[in-house]
Order: sequence, then C-alpha cells, then structure tokens
Amino acid sequence: MTIQNDKSLKQYNTFGIDVTARHFATFGSVNELTDLLNYELPSRSQRLVLGGGSNILFTKDVDGLVMKNELKGMELVREDKEHYYVRAAAGENWHQFVMFCVNSNYAGLENLSLIPGNVGASPMQNIGAYGVEIKDSFESLEAFHIEEKSIHHFNANDCEFGYRESIFKRKYRNQFVILNVTYRLNKKPVFNTSYGAIEQELEKMEVKELSIDAISQAVINIRSSKLPDPKQIGNAGSFFKNPTLPASMLGPLQQVHPAIPFYAVGDSHVKIPAGWLIEQCGWKGFREGDAGCHKQQALVLVNYGAATGHQVYQLSEKILQSVKEKFNILLEREVNII
Repeated sequence: MTIQNDKSLKQYNTFGIDVTARHFATFGSVNELTDLLNYELPSRSQRLVLGGGSNILFTKDVDGLVMKNELKGMELVREDKEHYYVRAAAGENWHQFVMFCVNSNYAGLENLSLIPGNVGASPMQNIGAYGVEIKDSFESLEAFHIEEKSIHHFNANDCEFGYRESIFKRKYRNQFVILNVTYRLNKKPVFNTSYGAIEQELEKMEVKELSIDAISQAVINIRSSKLPDPKQIGNAGSFFKNPTLPASMLGPLQQVHPAIPFYAVGDSHVKIPAGWLIEQCGWKGFREGDAGCHKQQALVLVNYGAATGHQVYQLSEKILQSVKEKFNILLEREVNII
C-alpha cells in the first residue's frame, strides 16, 4: 500500500480542476481496499472513493484520503438461451467495456457508447443516453460495505433505479464501494434508433444492414460532434438533469412558451430538456474567465483551462436562478459537488 501526500487531482477529474488531496492511493483488489479503509487518519478527515472522475466537480482541496478505484477485469460469466451475462470490474473504463460488448456481439449497451467514466459509476448514476438506461440491462452488482468490511450483493430491485438515480446516491450514499457489475445482454439485438438523431446519422453513414456496431458508431459520431472532449476542454458532460414535471404544469407553460419541447413520462408527467431551458435564458456559449457554457450544448458547463471549481459552481448557480425566474422550474445538478 503506497500513500502519496499532497497529490494534485487535476488529472483525475474530467473538469481538470487543480485541487490537492492531503493523501492519495489506488486500490486494485478488495484486500488493498480493506487496507486503505483501515488506514488511520486524523479525526474529521474524510475518505473519498474516486472512479473515472467524470461526474464530479471539486470546489476545494480534499482534507483526507482519496482512494482511486483501479479494479480491473471483464468476462462472460454465463449464458442462457437468450442472454449473455457479462461482468466488469468497477475500475474499468465504461466506453472500453461497451466496445468489448459490441465487438463480442453482446447487445444492449451500444446506445451508451462514448459516455465518460468508469463501470462502477454506471449503476450508481443509472447512466442513460439515446433512449437506453443502465437499468434496462442491469443484472446485479457486488459492493463493499465500508463500515462492516463485507461484500454485499444487489439485484435491480435492491438498487431502486430512477432517472439518474439509485440507492447509492441517496440512502446508501458514501456507505459502499462498488466492486463489479454484471449486465444481462441480448443474443438477439433489440435495436433502439428512434431517439435523437440516430436514424439520420445511420442514413448519413449509408448503413445498409442495421447492427449494434453501426448504432454504436452512430452514437459516437453524434456525441463527438455535439459534446466537447474532456481531453481538450474540461467538462463532466451533462451538468443538469432534465426536469420531470406533472403534466398539469405543461399547459400553463405552453401558453407563455408555445415552442417548449417535452416528451411524456408515463401518463402523468412530462420531461423538459434542460439544455433548451438554459439556452432560452441566454447561457449557451457564455464565458466568464475560463468557466463557461459550451457553445454547442448549453447543458454542458466547461473549464477552458484555469477555472476553479468554485467559479464553475457559481456559474451553475446563476443558471439555476435564471431558469427558475423565467420558467418557474428548478433544475437539479447531475454532477456531484465536492
């Protein structure tokens, strides 16, 4: 076990925020994780488990121990007549895992190509894109209870998945370290091309025969054209959730804003694109110093180089306030604030 002191976390978060961890270490096994959890820290010092750093905004230094999850491994654990059951360790890169599944003809995750972050965050956030969410193909996960020092098994019901939500973000927040995730993937693909611009992109690609590889490439093309590469411009993808409202609120909103886009969520609610709300408030392309709102996607806040986490957070506060004033809708941040 090697613990580094006063370690910069700039390379470990996709916003590229330059903060320092008082102590820093990596773990690649349950034994190493246990050793780090047993490591004695000064009173009031925090422990922070860090994955891919793609859904986090550091606003201050971490006065404690940052434990970087580097658990690795991907494998087919079993199969039945209709499904493959594929397990990946939490420290694996998400996109690389999706490519492993696509190349192996394991269908179900292709719409989630090029999402930044690691496998461990996928059930925690119930990540989703282009009409697909993790809960659609989730089978189970193993997680390590920090206080009990024991491994627990969770199925889909246990995880209480919601829109960008799971039990690990609420009831069990900071109580577990996800070790691995098993997905139930299809032998016979169920193609999902109706969401967003996938069908148009497939036509542009001149795809003659639909496949999970083609859908994956279409999603990669779309995301690459719309979203900034964190290696070039610091960001954490979508900063805000799309708000879900009672359907009864839609009529009054349409009277004032006839062009407001929406789509139904069940029989009683609608979802409004947060990016549209933010753009209507004039934030798209806004920049103040090195903190800004991306010029092509208003939902993405960016660090153009030397922005502090506090500056990005303050910009998000201004956006929240302006959307509330204009639409009487309170946005919720998707990114975790530290």
